[in-house]
Amino acid sequence: VRTELEPIELEDGAAVPKEFANPTDDTFMVEDAVEAIGFGKFQWKLSVITGLAWMADAMEMMILSILAPQLHCEWRLPSWQVALLTSVVFVGMMSSSTLWGNISDQYGRKTGLKISVLWTLYYGILSGFAPAYSWILVLRGLVGFGIGGVPQSVTLYAEFLPMKARAKCILLIEVFWAIGTVFEVLLAVLVMPTLGWRWLLILSALPLLLFAVLCFWLPESARYDVLSGNQEKAIATLKRIATENGAPMPLGKLIISRQEDRGKMRDLFTPHFRWTTLLLWFIWFSNAFSYYGLVLLTTEFFQAGDVCSISSRRKEVKAKCSLTCEYLTEEDYTDLLWTTLSEFPGVLVTLWIIDRIGRKKTMALSFFVFSFCSLLLFLCVGRNVLTVLLFIARAFISGGFQAAYVYTPEVYPTATRALGLGTCSGMARVGALITPFIAQVMLESSVYLTLVVYSGCCLLAAVASCFLPIETKGRGLQESSHREWGQEMVGRGSHSPGVTRSNSGSQE
Repeated sequence: VRTELEPIELEDGAAVPKEFANPTDDTFMVEDAVEAIGFGKFQWKLSVITGLAWMADAMEMMILSILAPQLHCEWRLPSWQVALLTSVVFVGMMSSSTLWGNISDQYGRKTGLKISVLWTLYYGILSGFAPAYSWILVLRGLVGFGIGGVPQSVTLYAEFLPMKARAKCILLIEVFWAIGTVFEVLLAVLVMPTLGWRWLLILSALPLLLFAVLCFWLPESARYDVLSGNQEKAIATLKRIATENGAPMPLGKLIISRQEDRGKMRDLFTPHFRWTTLLLWFIWFSNAFSYYGLVLLTTEFFQAGDVCSISSRRKEVKAKCSLTCEYLTEEDYTDLLWTTLSEFPGVLVTLWIIDRIGRKKTMALSFFVFSFCSLLLFLCVGRNVLTVLLFIARAFISGGFQAAYVYTPEVYPTATRALGLGTCSGMARVGALITPFIAQVMLESSVYLTLVVYSGCCLLAAVASCFLPIETKGRGLQESSHREWGQEMVGRGSHSPGVTRSNSGSQE
């Protein structure tokens, strides 16, 4: 890789660094252009739009904890029907994540994202008019089906980010998730006492509506256009970004590496990616399993005062009618807010270490700290220490989740990037679907066994993170699955027939 910055003169007289202009070559790749253009006004706009998608996703998730007790009281639903209302959303997300990934790889990131957002918006508003339990069950399931496509916004976002900014930007999207949950709780405090849950469902779709409108401003990923053979469209997109950022484009002709068989499941299990895919599936499963499990356990622990009191408290409580209900109080909403705020330090810690120690070690550290805090809960600690341990555990598991969102788009090539992220997201929903049976059902019989399950699962996930074969820190995004990993990283010093290489990225 050339490091000298010897200037050359262009036709308009502007000097461009030799590293970017490639004066001795007549070709460049999208990776070269993205690195040359850098981070600027366009990426700031894209950050806000992607953040809106995450904000909408968080609100649709948070509304489950507010809607369930309200319908339990208003419609006199038994406990199993209330639980089913939550489960059906995760079933919808689990069943659609891979589908949205496949659509995004075959027909474009923007296409898949627009369809999923419009789908979620339509059924989200429609669920506010549900006349009966069966209707809202079906409609919320369809909302979950649409939400399964929202993670593809990260795929589109990552493909426009230069290498140095990629990890930080994707991690900072987590801030929008936290803002979304806080906004949903505040919206519930204002709307629920006066207008009711139907208006809450309708008003909660506002960020989705705004995102759906701004979606039409979004360009298609230039990496996807190159892979699908749309050279002119890719160049137009890159020129648009360069103009907005006030940066020069690389000289020469954009390389087309057309690949027809995009978004194929078999590509995730080629010898090069098989082990990575299996380990990532378990990591994503463990992330969601532990994250949502901790959210459920927090309520149980706070109500009991400490871990050691749960078993004795449950023995003293008499059996209650399943139709007995309690509306959410102001104190409940306050607890929800405090629980959410614990994610902010997790993002900051992950942001600080991910480019220092790498993606794999960041995920491993997050799982290990969560596991360690879970084991410390075996001690009969007071409420204050319990609160600190739960907050540290949630901070690190949420940070680990975001580290996985950074690593996954980086490790897969453009041809299967959306599908890879989609299947991982689907495995996460499986974990979210299973965790209530551990955090609520198993907790009834044994608190310590429950903690062992979560701690053991995260220890295994920490080991799995260490065994991932590829570290993506300091790497460019791979374009085609037909090339070996790292080919895009090799300098332009030597060319072989039929193979053109890029000078972007770092060397080891």
